[in-house]
Amino acid sequence: MSAERAVLRRAAGSDSRAAADVWLRSFAAALPTVVRPRSDDEVRAYFRDVVVPRGGTWVAEADGGSGIVGVMVLDGEVLSQLYLDPDWRGRGLGDRFVALAKERSPRGLSLWTFQVNEPAHRFYERHGFVPVEHTDGGGNEEREPDVRYVWRP
Repeated sequence: MSAERAVLRRAAGSDSRAAADVWLRSFAAALPTVVRPRSDDEVRAYFRDVVVPRGGTWVAEADGGSGIVGVMVLDGEVLSQLYLDPDWRGRGLGDRFVALAKERSPRGLSLWTFQVNEPAHRFYERHGFVPVEHTDGGGNEEREPDVRYVWRP
């Protein structure tokens, strides 16, 4: 499979569980040292009741029955979430999501990522994002040091 075999589209309500499950798998694989403050069921309920209904959620749906393999959430000029199924990392799907985010927010974007997530730092920096703020994590639920990135055209 390749990223070319996944279609990016707006999430529907029926995608909420699959999108949450991508988030859960991706978070576990990429951030094993970060303590999650919410249970799996709470994450699924949040996607169902809050994230997907807000309307800024996009999913990557794979051909061939793999289902939802990526999720991106845009909140205005904030790229609030970008998670890929671990099996789909490194296949260009994240690049496609970032291109879509830049297209939808051409004046610029910002995002937060954890300081321990060095692969994410490399990924976003490769796409022109620059770190502008580092925190001790006091402002996030996980209490994990994070960094804010900004992209301006």
